[in-house]
Amino acid sequence: MDGSTEGEILACFGNALNEAGIPVTRAMLGADTLHPVLAGRIFIWHRDIPDVGLHEFGRSTTAEGDRKWRESPFYYLETSGESLFRFRLLGHNGDYPYPVLSELAQQGFTDYLVTMTRFGEKGVIGQLDSVYASWATTSDAGYTDAQLETLKALIPFAAAAVRGASVRRIADTLAETYLGRDAARRVLSGTIGRGDAERISAALWFSDLRGFTKLVDTVSPNLIVPLLNDYAGAAVSAIHAQGGEVLKFVGDGVLAIFRSNDHESASLRDACHAALLALRECRKNLREVRNRRANAGLPVTEMSVALHVGEALYGNFGGEDRLDFTVVGPAVNELSRISGLARSVEQPVIFSAAFRQAAGGLQEKAVSLGRYALRGVESPQELFTLDPILLRGV
Repeated sequence: MDGSTEGEILACFGNALNEAGIPVTRAMLGADTLHPVLAGRIFIWHRDIPDVGLHEFGRSTTAEGDRKWRESPFYYLETSGESLFRFRLLGHNGDYPYPVLSELAQQGFTDYLVTMTRFGEKGVIGQLDSVYASWATTSDAGYTDAQLETLKALIPFAAAAVRGASVRRIADTLAETYLGRDAARRVLSGTIGRGDAERISAALWFSDLRGFTKLVDTVSPNLIVPLLNDYAGAAVSAIHAQGGEVLKFVGDGVLAIFRSNDHESASLRDACHAALLALRECRKNLREVRNRRANAGLPVTEMSVALHVGEALYGNFGGEDRLDFTVVGPAVNELSRISGLARSVEQPVIFSAAFRQAAGGLQEKAVSLGRYALRGVESPQELFTLDPILLRGV
């Protein structure tokens, strides 16, 4: 089962049970997770349906959702400490202790088994402390005692396999969330040595909020984090939509790259165009953020975006036991200096002559801001912004 998803494991297990003479018609498997948005996932397998259904549920719950949870046998297992609940639907004429039992009986199911496999304190990762599942059959006789004993013996092994798949999914999610998609893939594939890095050519992006320090001093502290999330979300979604990689957040700033597949000028031009498309999408997102926040009476601000291009080292840097996967090099330093000038020249978009040349087609759209001496850079650099008329539509 190496590399299989939770749904694939459930389907394989369900089919194997039927081949062994245990007539499971429908199986449901659920597990909580460790995810910034989701609370858990539920997988539903049916013997006569080829695809496994997936339902993802969020961290926030509605009153209706909470009521349904408390009226389920899973809630009983969680609160009672029991690991198994079985109800024979065949021939039952009285009230059902849980609404789902009545629904299953109407659908022709004859026997219903609910299990919860707990992992113990050392096996808990986030909210993933157990795997809960249900096993329903339409067999005329329901489950025999021997079949029930076999199910009880085998289910913990299936739960362990599901836990392994869920842990891998959690690792992927956490790595992508905190490192970025490409960096996460590299780290999980083994690029974790201190100093492991490669030389890349890329369009570089750094955006930050204008007047953020003053804003922090003048608004309530509990409004700052939602503001940062709103504005960072506008940039991150735009960058990701164009294939860029967000590498880190530096206070109110966002550092990202748009990689060139090689060192050819055409490939670098594509990377620059991706950055410009992300800029357009970001500014569109920002307008929506500002309007929504202003209408709600929340503080608003502006964002400056600096663009540059060049070679950089991309990989692991830091101490022996604390590394950061990022980019370093002269081009990154120059980007930082250019970004600092965006505030002094009061431009929402600023880019280097190198970016203008690499992107191509910007000659008529770019407006020179003059030449500037950048700290730590030998020669003065000419910097540009977009034509104000074009900028209004970007």
